[in-house]
Formats: sequence, structure tokens, C-alpha cells
Amino acid sequence: MSVAWQEVRIGDVFKTGAGGTPLKSRKEFYENGEVPWLLSGEISKRDIKHAKNCITPIGLDNSSAKIFPKDSVLVAMYGATAGQVGILRINAATNQAVCAIYPSDEVLPEYLYYALLSKNQELVSKASGNAQPNISQSKIRNTKILLPSIFEQKRIVAILDEAFAGIDAAIANTEKNLANARELFESYLNSLFLRNVESWPEKRLDGLCEKITVGHVGSMAQRYQGEGIPLLRSQNIRPFEIDLNKVVYIDSVFHAELKKSALKPGDLAIVRTGYPGTAAVIPECLSPVNCSDLVIVRPSSEVSSHYLAVVFNSPYGKSAVTGALVGAAQKHFNVTAAKAAQIPLPSRKEQDNVVSEAAAIRAECLDLGKKYSQKLSALSELKQSLLQKAFSGELTANFAEKETDEAVA
Repeated sequence: MSVAWQEVRIGDVFKTGAGGTPLKSRKEFYENGEVPWLLSGEISKRDIKHAKNCITPIGLDNSSAKIFPKDSVLVAMYGATAGQVGILRINAATNQAVCAIYPSDEVLPEYLYYALLSKNQELVSKASGNAQPNISQSKIRNTKILLPSIFEQKRIVAILDEAFAGIDAAIANTEKNLANARELFESYLNSLFLRNVESWPEKRLDGLCEKITVGHVGSMAQRYQGEGIPLLRSQNIRPFEIDLNKVVYIDSVFHAELKKSALKPGDLAIVRTGYPGTAAVIPECLSPVNCSDLVIVRPSSEVSSHYLAVVFNSPYGKSAVTGALVGAAQKHFNVTAAKAAQIPLPSRKEQDNVVSEAAAIRAECLDLGKKYSQKLSALSELKQSLLQKAFSGELTANFAEKETDEAVA
């Protein structure tokens, strides 16, 4: 790194400020607003050229909101978006969850943007609070960055712009492939039922099961404990699998009290609320186990629980579930709707073939998804590696050596 590089505190070089929110109860502060007003969730890309919301000049004058000039660098301070950075390309106001770093003649806004991107993990680690993590303007002002000459800043920005454009194109393509991999399995399931719906007779679910009931409904948090018998909830049921992350436990006494909601291997657990209809079969290794607020289906010998999981997790089954949801405030799939559900019913041999084929295709799609997810992680790490090299002087040094070698050649 050149001796011309200086380590500076952001607050020593830049003026900063935070926005504000006009009273929501005052319609005249928002109706027909013409002042762009950004929320922290909109600080998600480099160039910010428009705002989803506007406030009126009177709303601006009667709140702590203020106009930040074009080329200010914005940092989201609160919640899930804390640490995200963007460059304001218009004059705009923000809410109080955004810190604006005003333009400076000494620093290119693009250079500051990349410098803060390189400090993202450091900024996020400074966040305090639980429900609403807060970086705070003072912590941003105290963040140190390396500051070279304007000439060097321009070189770094040019190199990173070119590199990031290529990486972002690769990321967009990989994200598209990842989405396609996820949709491929659902497309298979959809075609499976569409091509067989007329030849497979339908039966009500309650005519195919020994038991259809619901797990314990109501608060029982006071009975949770650190170990014991797993108690499955809606967040533990994923399509075709049981996710034991964030599982809670109850003791054997309470398990005995909740006899009706006890699950057996081979039972089908179906989500009632949140993602209603999502279903998974209880595996042999998970016993004893209980559940809360799930529909419990215990099939007869006429139908395979794994086949029922295919039905409920397919677009065909999701459509049927959506049409049977009840409730006003929170839609849910209840036992009455489950009992009345019409299930396409091929022979047991055909059911087994469907299950085997679905499992094979799902495994291929999951493998593809895993590979694309790994590629996305690698591309993200590449960005961080380039930022690290850029702000250690290594990136421009290597670039200069490459230019020299090419010129000599």
C-alpha cells in the first residue's frame, strides 16, 4: 500500500445525518407528496434513483426528515437491512433508519460505497439490540476507512466496477438457474396429476384414514424445556421432511397428557397455518414425538402416507388446500377441510411408483439447487476478496503490474 493512503474516521471527513418520519396520522404530510422519501429497506443496491414513497413539503418541514443531496452515500441502520449501502442519485429524504453521508470533494461517492461494502461485517457486528438491531450514526461516524488520492480512488472504482459487473451477471444467471431447479420438481408434480387426474378415481381423505385429528391448539410455552420429547410445530414441517432446527421439547408427563396429539412413525403431519398444506411423513427414527397445531393423518392400508405427502406438496394439492382454507384474521387448514379433501387414488403399486419417481427427481433437483447455492456463496466470497485486496492496495498494484507486462509484451 502506498504511503499516500491515510486511515481516517468517516466523521472526521464527512458530514452525516439521519432522516425522520412525518406523523402518519397527518394525511397532508403524505397525500400527493412530491418529495422522494426512502425507507431503510430500499437501501439494497448501489445506485438509488427513485423512492417508493413520497412526502409533502409541509410533511418535510414538520418533521426531522431532511433533503439529502445527490451523491450522498446511504447506510441502513436498523433491522434486517442494517449495514446495507447505496449511493443516492437524486435529492431525497429518508426515514430515521437511514444514515446519510454527505458528498465530499475529497472522496468519490463510488469509492466510499465500496469502502463501506468492505466494512459490512464490521458494521453489522456493531449493531446492538435484539428485536431491532441498530448500528447508530455515531458508530458509522467512528468507522475507519483507508483514503488514497483521488487518482487512486478512480482506479480502484474502475477496476471494481468492471469486476462487480461480471460477478453480478454471474449471480443473476445463477439465481435464475437456482429458481429453475426449484421449479422443476413442482413442474413434474403438476404434470403428474394433470395427466392422470381423469384416470385415477378420487376418494375423500377421511375414507382412506384410520385417524384425522389436530395437535394441541393453544399456548403451552410454559411447558417447553431444553430436552425431552420433541414437540413438532408448523416451522418444523418442510415439504417431505422434518426440520428439527428450533424444535422444542416437553417432558414425558405432559406427553402422556397430550395423548391425542402424539404422532407415530408413518403418520402424515400437515401444516395448518403459515404455509398450510405443507406435509411430511414422521420417520421411524423420530419416536416418541408430539405436535402442536398440526393436522395429523394416520392412513389405512389403502393409501401410502408417502404418496399423500406427494399429493399435498404438489401444486395440485396446494390448489385444493387453498380453496379449503377457513378463518378471517389468519387463514388455516382445519380438520374438517382435511377430512373432505379429495385424493386421486391409483393402485398401491402405482402409488409406490409415484413416490419412487418423485423422490428421485426431487433428489436431482436438490442436488442442482445445492450446486447453484454453493456457486452463489463462492461469488459472494469473490466480491469480499476483491474488496479486501482493493483496500489493502493489492488490487491496483496487481493491475499496474499486469498493464506493465502487457505493455512490455
